[in-house]
Amino acid sequence: MKKVTIIDYGMSNLLSIARAFEHVGAQVILTRDPDIIFKSEYLILPGVGTFKDGMAELNKRNLPSAIHAYIQKGKPFLGICLGMQMMLERGDEIEETKGLGIIPGEVIALPTIQKNGLINTIPHMCWSQINFKRDNVKTPFKDIENMSYMYFVHSFYASPKKQENCFATSSFGDINFCSVVNYQNTWGMQFHPEKSGENGLKILSGFLQL
Repeated sequence: MKKVTIIDYGMSNLLSIARAFEHVGAQVILTRDPDIIFKSEYLILPGVGTFKDGMAELNKRNLPSAIHAYIQKGKPFLGICLGMQMMLERGDEIEETKGLGIIPGEVIALPTIQKNGLINTIPHMCWSQINFKRDNVKTPFKDIENMSYMYFVHSFYASPKKQENCFATSSFGDINFCSVVNYQNTWGMQFHPEKSGENGLKILSGFLQL
């Protein structure tokens, strides 16, 4: 049985994520212990809330160094929603805040107005499609058809500096934003796989096969 470590830093609904991983056959460990994080087999950084508060909670518990040390071993890492956003270098929510810097880039606000003057509804809270930018074989998305729907709830989005770090995009109003980031064995998803039905479970199962 695969062992999945979910980082508990006080800013996520851990139960739904834990149950989703258990549903696909994993043993789940909830922890904020840096030593357990470093020794993990699979590591998950979830999150809901603001970029500034999320990083403050991680830093307060001295977790960024443990996360980086884990990633340097080449093991699978997954950031979900806010967890995905904090993978980037900085975020502009509330005030400019330094992120984990796993992936070069920044997190910026979704636009409130489209180019044609139409008003966007913020947050982006609905089912939206994901459009793969490269082959999904040997990735967590190997069993997912392109343009499948996932469940999103967010007001900010990731903007990677390098095109190769954006694995999939989604649309909001008149823009396409990066909804899945990737660097080597690290993955980040703006949507909630644990709330995305059968496809979400397939993604979590695929992640466990990395």
